[in-house]
Amino acid sequence: MAKDYCVLGIESSCDETGVALVQMQGDALPVLLADALYSQIEMHQAYGGVVPELASRDHIRRVLPLTEQVLAASGRTLLDVDVVAFTRGPGLAGALLVGAGVACALGAALGKPVLGVHHLEGHLLSPFLSADPPEFPFVALLVSGGHTQLMRVDGVGRYTLLGETIDDAAGEAFDKSAKLLGLNYPGGPALSQLAEQGDPTAFKLPRPLLKSGTLDFSFAGLKTAVMVQAKKLAAAQDGRVEALPRQVLADLAASTQAAIVEVLVKKSLTALSQTELKRLVVAGGVGANRCLRAQLNAACAQRGVRVHYPELHLCTDNGAMIAMAAAMRLQSGQQAASEVYAFDVRPRWPLAELPVAA
Repeated sequence: MAKDYCVLGIESSCDETGVALVQMQGDALPVLLADALYSQIEMHQAYGGVVPELASRDHIRRVLPLTEQVLAASGRTLLDVDVVAFTRGPGLAGALLVGAGVACALGAALGKPVLGVHHLEGHLLSPFLSADPPEFPFVALLVSGGHTQLMRVDGVGRYTLLGETIDDAAGEAFDKSAKLLGLNYPGGPALSQLAEQGDPTAFKLPRPLLKSGTLDFSFAGLKTAVMVQAKKLAAAQDGRVEALPRQVLADLAASTQAAIVEVLVKKSLTALSQTELKRLVVAGGVGANRCLRAQLNAACAQRGVRVHYPELHLCTDNGAMIAMAAAMRLQSGQQAASEVYAFDVRPRWPLAELPVAA
């Protein structure tokens, strides 16, 4: 395949429908031409979390209008698309099938190849879409949904796992703690917003595995500690956490966030020290957390380490990261697009099982 081509990317792994178009030009870094995103947050709020069947149905409604929107914004047509990429996994099976089905149908209709992309690799490579893209090699802190991982990244598809969560991930700790405090879905952003009004030293909460000597994470114990503290405080308010004074809730939220952030920052610094690398990439939804960014920036500046993030609007699930990951895999020769349109999805897909060039 020629090195000048357009990649259309479709993301539908959970509760956001994303579509984007990326332009490849030789060996230069791919360029984002246009992207569009629809979030289902408002629809799922009534249920306190994502309802898989509703998510799948909404993806069906949104993906083609978003594709038309992206093409119009980029000044391109479907005939200009050379590769159609989609999120193959991990994620919700029904939601993944929507994106995969649409992508393969478009590919078959256009006579163009398709490429299934790993959702986490999309997050991992999303900082290359920023105004300050990183350079290989680097340490990556991937904090997306149910995943918290530290990796050494030497190139596209060249990933060495340094540590990962053994139970709850950082994003789950945010969301589950927020629910314990009676905050609305999505819990993580709500807890972070409330934490800005609180005292992060008000409550002494555990920092799991901080002194374990490994780069693995564990946040289940922190969630339990938050639950115990919330119940203890609520006992004086007829057992209702919601009846606690706003400032008390803000202090507990700030203390919870401080515990999560301290673990993420110190483990990241240890990974940088062990690998002797001077570049850190932070990707995934938790990477948008202002407290995490501030502490990482300060700590890394003291050590002469460069920190790279995706643009804020590209931290959550989006089509741009899928198109970008596909383009970079094609560009690096790690994977070829296929004109076989019989597709499958992988709701559970370890990053270590990504195809790599021989």
